[in-house]
Amino acid sequence: MTDAAKRPEKIALVTGSLAEPRLTRIAGEIADASLDPVVVNVGVKVAALMTAEIVERRLKLPEGTDRVLMPGRFRGDLDRLERFFGVPFSRGPDEMADLPDYFGQQRRAVDLSKHDVTIFAEIVDATVLDVEGIRARALFLKGEGADVIDLGCMPDTPFPHLEEAIAALHAEGLKVSVDSFDLGELSRATRAGADFLLSLNETNLHIAEEGPAVPVLVPAKQGDLDSLCRAVDICLASGQPFLADPILDPIHYGYTASIVRYAELRRRYPHIPILMGIGNVTELTDADTTGINAILMGMISELYIGAVLAVQVSPHCRTAVREFDRARREFFAARQAGALPQGFGGGLMALRDRKPHASTPEEVAYLAGQVRDGNFRIEVSEAGIHIYNRDGHHIADEPFALFPHLKVEEDGAHAFYLGVETARAEIAFKLGKRYAQDEGLKWGVAGDIAGSPEEAHRLTFKQAGTTLQAKADRQSTAGKPQTGETPP
Repeated sequence: MTDAAKRPEKIALVTGSLAEPRLTRIAGEIADASLDPVVVNVGVKVAALMTAEIVERRLKLPEGTDRVLMPGRFRGDLDRLERFFGVPFSRGPDEMADLPDYFGQQRRAVDLSKHDVTIFAEIVDATVLDVEGIRARALFLKGEGADVIDLGCMPDTPFPHLEEAIAALHAEGLKVSVDSFDLGELSRATRAGADFLLSLNETNLHIAEEGPAVPVLVPAKQGDLDSLCRAVDICLASGQPFLADPILDPIHYGYTASIVRYAELRRRYPHIPILMGIGNVTELTDADTTGINAILMGMISELYIGAVLAVQVSPHCRTAVREFDRARREFFAARQAGALPQGFGGGLMALRDRKPHASTPEEVAYLAGQVRDGNFRIEVSEAGIHIYNRDGHHIADEPFALFPHLKVEEDGAHAFYLGVETARAEIAFKLGKRYAQDEGLKWGVAGDIAGSPEEAHRLTFKQAGTTLQAKADRQSTAGKPQTGETPP
């Protein structure tokens, strides 16, 4: 083994004079047997504002440097610097407080391209939409992460264009399921080539013989797991493909007992495909769906449930499919790593951040004391909203308490800018989110994570479906059901 292989990787952490004390402390915390971080001050106050030319003139790399890490907000040409210095250059996180996580993720690369859960996304009012409206809604849901588009049929509402709708979605390359209590509609659906039928039970399973659709099996009576198991046994004996769904009930209407049924079904049948419909909990609970979906995904991951049926009818559930797409990826990666679902991208951390503050009050005070110009800096710490320049450093928990100190009454544009930024800072402070001046707050997958694989996937289909979505929304009727699974 060579000496280079034995020694820790020497990484030059490039910084300016204002950030050097903090970065030196952090470098000491992350140094270990495999990592030797060395702080290099290039002789400017703020390294993120440098150009490549300045770096070439000022940067002196320590002997034996293996790699150079520039500040995350540095926008110079890294390829040019690599050619000039002869070592790899890269950008670190925007906030130096995130360096420990940054290096931890590098050591355990997170791959969110894989999952093992199929998402059925229901169009609950498909019956009252025309074919073009159904197609638009389906493309939108595909863009959100859906794998199968579920056409929800409404009681006592004719669906004369069911066959045409199935053909239209198949023409778009989409898989289709049909969800109905009307056996006639289910029969028409499978004969029209639907891919799945929701839902059959032991009393009407013969419909599965009429066409290619894979049935989703449910109990013949609410909560009757034995009934579901009899339907499962029939399919296993005949070789009929299926998915089994014990039905997740709403909270206070059998929720806990229904969770037990999923666990018991998996105990009885270790390898059968299971589907969980989540709408009875997400739609019928006044709580943010990111947290609900994370908990549901935990059960799905542990029980190896291979499919979910999601709806996003209530406005508070408008990103439910997208959230589950993210959840299935993060939890799959965590399970493969034998780890807690923590540190795998944080896409479901919409309202809170695990590390909301990039600086301590003492660190902000130190920086404020070094400023010699009139430009306002805004930061958030556990002490509140900080705003400072050469004329002073002020702290408050809401913007109106700050403005009397800023003296921008005669500068409308500046006042507007500071109003926007301090309002963002207030939201971050009160919710416990990370704030960075001149950047929007990050809302996880609920606000589209820029550059994420699933966002690129969504945009492909959103461009095709979003315009027509407005038309589909106008056609929706009042009083539509909240989920495809009616509470008892």
